[in-house]
Amino acid sequence: MAVNLATIESVTKVYGTRALLDGVSLGVSEGDRIGVVGRNGDGKTTLIRMLAKLEEPDGGRITHSGGLQMDVLTQHDSLDPEATIRHEVIADRADHEWLGDARIRDIIEGLFGGLDLPGFADGLDTVIGPLSGGERRRIALAKLLLGSPDLIVLDEPTNHLDVEGIAWLAQHLQNRRSALVCVTHDRWFLDQVCTRMWDVQHGSVHEYEGGYSDYVFARAERSRIEAVEEQKRQNLARKELAWLRRGAPARTSKPRYRIEAANALIADVPEVRDKSELMKFANARLGRTVFELENVTVKAGPKLLLENLTWQLGPGDRIGLLGVNGAGKTSLLRAMRDAYASEGDVQPASGVIKVGKTVRLAYLSQEVAELDPTTRVLQAIEQVRSRVDLGKGREMSAGQLCEQFGFGKDKQWTPVGDLSGGERRRLQLLRLLMDEPNVLFLDEPTNDLDIETLNQLEDLLDGWPGSMVVISHDRFFIERTTDVVHALLGDQKLRMLPNGVDEYLERRARMAAAAAASAAASVPASETAAPGLSAGDARAAKKEMQKLERQIAKLDEKESKLHAQLAEHAANFSKVAELDTQLRAVREEKEGLELSWLELAEQV
Repeated sequence: MAVNLATIESVTKVYGTRALLDGVSLGVSEGDRIGVVGRNGDGKTTLIRMLAKLEEPDGGRITHSGGLQMDVLTQHDSLDPEATIRHEVIADRADHEWLGDARIRDIIEGLFGGLDLPGFADGLDTVIGPLSGGERRRIALAKLLLGSPDLIVLDEPTNHLDVEGIAWLAQHLQNRRSALVCVTHDRWFLDQVCTRMWDVQHGSVHEYEGGYSDYVFARAERSRIEAVEEQKRQNLARKELAWLRRGAPARTSKPRYRIEAANALIADVPEVRDKSELMKFANARLGRTVFELENVTVKAGPKLLLENLTWQLGPGDRIGLLGVNGAGKTSLLRAMRDAYASEGDVQPASGVIKVGKTVRLAYLSQEVAELDPTTRVLQAIEQVRSRVDLGKGREMSAGQLCEQFGFGKDKQWTPVGDLSGGERRRLQLLRLLMDEPNVLFLDEPTNDLDIETLNQLEDLLDGWPGSMVVISHDRFFIERTTDVVHALLGDQKLRMLPNGVDEYLERRARMAAAAAASAAASVPASETAAPGLSAGDARAAKKEMQKLERQIAKLDEKESKLHAQLAEHAANFSKVAELDTQLRAVREEKEGLELSWLELAEQV
């Protein structure tokens, strides 16, 4: 019988006049791998913080078994900014000590992409203080995984990891003996790792056996039998279940939920997208030409990202774009956007981008657009349009679309300044869709969105007639919303991958193995510097890198101030234009410095 590790008994937590958790009782036992899901703001993080005794409940109690060893990854790390990565992660052990430990090597390679920590100026000896939030988070995760606790508690562990890093982390957690409680919006990760689910809703926590697929089935079945949820939510759950049965689980060897019951539940659910009908609509709205690239070369400063690319985005195409960081995914979309915005006057470094005359492009970037903080949610939507045509005779008012995206009638009158990061992201998406585009570029659209909002976004996109390119590390979202996957593998070429994300991971693994073999064959073990670079040159290069880092930090500070000024003068269009010009100049200067830093890092 499994030993109980932690117990939550009749716990209540109140914020203001709202009961975030009300009389919740749960338990974690040895071997449990629990995924925690629910809407943003419903109490997922509060629940696991109380489980870890980082926050006290207002009522009830939390008990841990005697001698319980628990490690927690919160959204704010406690790393020493003055320390090095070596000190925090491997406790200053000598290289020969930790390099001889296969577990340490696996964790460092899995989370950082190599034992030399590519991307960090001084490798393991990099000081933590100046690093970005994403880099610090990976360091904190590596430090946690190198321990041997009885229970691991993780809050959004996949944030700032790419597709490969998420796949590695899922495999690593499957192989560990520690119990696990994990909050994440990554549904593929939940399905791979978890054996139980906690669904936090309206002050209660519902428990489900199995991973995410099982949870979706049980939730839909519960809605059907008890008839406690509105018809719209039932249809969404059944539609997603149909996708899970026909799509992702078909590629696994162990669909764990009850096949017969699931098939009966979805017997009358059509395919998620009527592709031929959508293609007909897309052709009517877009014509034959959308984006055509001929021998296009894309650069970021002096760095060559794509060379002689000939590619076409046609009417109705739904493309997922994968690639290593820095390979040029965002730069490619920006080059196409710039050609559209300038009506063909702005072109890439070489080659031509042709844009169809009927194209109406909406581009969701990774940055959340700043709005007047006093503007109400509904007003921000109606500033764009009061009604939107979704195709196939479907039309929605701004208020109806708000409700579909989780902004109820009360929330629609909330000032934008009072919204959370996830809510602002939802609002940004809504404003884009209200403008009735027929081409969508979505760069990391799943950032800060909870699973229910992702379901609703996917459902909305199912019936959206147009062309779409999606950049995302969320494997489930890519597979759910797109029909074809293309990849940038760092060799200045764009490839179509018939087998999608699985093929991408296989290719990346082969490339990593080939690179490791080549490096082992060409570099003697005793050699510590790149050929042709003397010790004096290496010191000079590192000194120059430190100088560049200081300049980049100053530009970061300047960029933050410009963002604040943009928000302050949002109603003054001439001032906004002036500030936007300054912001672009700062970003271009920063990109140039970052590229120079990368070139020096490669030499060192």
